[in-house]
Amino acid sequence: MHHTLTNIGVNMNKNYLFLKSICGASIIILVLIACLPTVISQYSTYASLNKTEVSKNSTASDSSANFILLSDEKITINSSNLPLYDKYTVPERKSLNLDQNLPPVKPYYGERTVYLTFDDGPEPENTPAILDILKEYNIKATFFVVGTQVEKYPEILKRIFSEGHAIGNHSYNHIYRDLYKSSMTYLNQLYQTDDKIKNIIGFRPRISRAPGGSAGSFTKEYWNALEHNGYVEVGWNISSGDASSAKASQITANIARQLEQQHLWSHSIVLMHDGRGHNETVSALPNIIKLYKDKGFEFRVVSIETPPAW
Repeated sequence: MHHTLTNIGVNMNKNYLFLKSICGASIIILVLIACLPTVISQYSTYASLNKTEVSKNSTASDSSANFILLSDEKITINSSNLPLYDKYTVPERKSLNLDQNLPPVKPYYGERTVYLTFDDGPEPENTPAILDILKEYNIKATFFVVGTQVEKYPEILKRIFSEGHAIGNHSYNHIYRDLYKSSMTYLNQLYQTDDKIKNIIGFRPRISRAPGGSAGSFTKEYWNALEHNGYVEVGWNISSGDASSAKASQITANIARQLEQQHLWSHSIVLMHDGRGHNETVSALPNIIKLYKDKGFEFRVVSIETPPAW
């Protein structure tokens, strides 16, 4: 009898523990079900914020992003008014045995298309003022930056990037006697500036512009080196003349006069500067924008779709 009662007690205790464990598990499952919508929402938010790096083998081109990112694969890029950046620098691509070549694209020739470009920044007085004006008019432009300036003013570079403007490589120190010793010294300055840009925004540009322009500085060796390393050299076909002592009204008049050449309307690439001493460019910019707006021009950023200047 004693053993029977003991067995009954043991069995009741086991049943109680079993029921207790079931209840505990049920509560946990109910809590997880209740939290599931929040988890899904948070994951969706995280995924949305990181769409530009979708996977290791992809090129990100999403309408919610304000740039196109090249990674491991070459993918045809549809026409878009977006800057193009690369996940890897040239040496990184070489070490990973990745192709340096860019996807084939059709040049974009519009009826009336303008690219506003600014060289030599970022600079703490003029660049933010130009960004303010561009923001006011809801216009995207292209900034060819110098590596030494990027080192000094990383926050301004971040602003250029975050506001959807295109960034291009304009050498490391902009000193001609250093830069144009050979095609290799030129490339090394591009590499150096790529590193500086990537350390700040996470990516590097594929477009570049030679200080002073390629004419008179480039030989065939330079062009071959750029092509072999996947850079797109960007010139200009309208000079604002702001590298001189021109006043704001003269700068606007310079552009207006050159704009009479209607064969340039399909890809009007305007050279301006945002470096130190170019306050007159800042003053002229609203009138320059008005000049193009009044003529019905479309404003675009420089990308690999931008046609050659000439």
